[in-house]
Amino acid sequence: MEFTNNLTIRTAREGLEKKQFSSKELFTHYIRKIGHHKDLNAFITTFDYQELEIGNWKLETSPLAGIPCAIKDNILIDGTPATAGSKILKDYTSAYDATVIKNLKKAGVEFIGKTNMDEFAMGSSTENSAFGPSKNPLDPKRVPGGSSGGSAVAVAADLSVFALGSDTGGSIRQPASLCGIVGLKPTYGRVSRHGLMAMASSLDQIGPLTKNVYDSALILNHLTGHDIFDSTTINLGSEDFTQNLGQDLKGLRVGVPKEFFSAGLDPEVNERVQKAISTLEKMGCEIKEISLPNSEHALAVYYIVMPCEVSSNLARFDGIRYGHSTRDAKDLAEVYFKSRSEGFGPEPKRRIILGTYALSSGYYDAYYLKAQKVRTLIKRDFDNAFKGVDVIVGPTMPSVAFKIGEKASDPLAMYLSDIYTVPMNLTGAPAISIPCGLGAESNMPVGFQIIANNFQESKLLNMAHKLEEALR
Repeated sequence: MEFTNNLTIRTAREGLEKKQFSSKELFTHYIRKIGHHKDLNAFITTFDYQELEIGNWKLETSPLAGIPCAIKDNILIDGTPATAGSKILKDYTSAYDATVIKNLKKAGVEFIGKTNMDEFAMGSSTENSAFGPSKNPLDPKRVPGGSSGGSAVAVAADLSVFALGSDTGGSIRQPASLCGIVGLKPTYGRVSRHGLMAMASSLDQIGPLTKNVYDSALILNHLTGHDIFDSTTINLGSEDFTQNLGQDLKGLRVGVPKEFFSAGLDPEVNERVQKAISTLEKMGCEIKEISLPNSEHALAVYYIVMPCEVSSNLARFDGIRYGHSTRDAKDLAEVYFKSRSEGFGPEPKRRIILGTYALSSGYYDAYYLKAQKVRTLIKRDFDNAFKGVDVIVGPTMPSVAFKIGEKASDPLAMYLSDIYTVPMNLTGAPAISIPCGLGAESNMPVGFQIIANNFQESKLLNMAHKLEEALR
């Protein structure tokens, strides 16, 4: 059976309905393709067709029935390995399904494997994985972005129809930008985090990586909803996010923050983003320059709040309850020390130390409390901006994909990759990255970021869909 490259949910669904191929043939096709592209290192684990008792659905179950999906390896699937890209969990097996996995199972989705990621989702390049770096399918010498790099590679290289990732400071949108696909971070509280290994609980959010905006909207239909296992989820009732796709953008007020176009933005990224903004103007949008004065502090706030939450969340990996436990310890204190020293890589250790220091007696008020106050100011800036505009736009990343190893020895340079994405995690706002062309010099993808007010995903997805069509 010959398969068309870059199957979307819609085209894969059509093939199943017309009996051009069976679900098992489609699943096997992707498993074989993953095997042919092992050099990209997109997957940590792949599954057999019967391993998860899949294929027991009916085609009319949902639009996602029979569609293969890749899952980031920090999202739990009952009875399967879940490493979070870390040696400390290399032998861990999930004991239950994450809520998003339960939802996708009900929809008949088939899981083909768990994707590579920065260790415990800490990174912007997927170079921090204990299982080696993933590689950008458009140029294997370059990074795919992180921390959901494996999921982005799986979609961009057509090793899966779609994938799930997690976004704590841009970890869905960044790899989507660098790999030339679509990445959506929903509003905080829109999608349950139950079954997602916590990195920073007030920032984490699960979302889809897809080949087009329509697929993201369709998947979001099956991810959202109140969950009794996650007290941060909000009950807004069911919503069809595909229903409003295609609406005219004429008269829509688009805010362009001047702070997003300052020093540090690569000229070839700026050029493609400005052309996308001009396209929106030609489509009838009203373009308005706005200011988010406190956004310049977002990176500093993020790199205080996030390590503090990391320090707390990763304390559970102690060598006693689960995960790696050292075999060479004289007493309990040494079990803790050696298990964590052996199991965690350099980046988790760095963030645990930073967070523990900021939370320690005498420094809590000076660092963590002050960061939370500035976080409130950043949220206020966005609230004020959305009184005058419908959406905010700008670049997703300050540059195109950089070479593997280029920033590995300079953590601060790596952290600057998050500059345009962390504000939305601090405020909870939904944001999406869509491709807006290739850089003139690098010939690598550039991502265009669209941001909406909280719980305005329909507005966000409609603009992304219309702009996607116009940029083709």
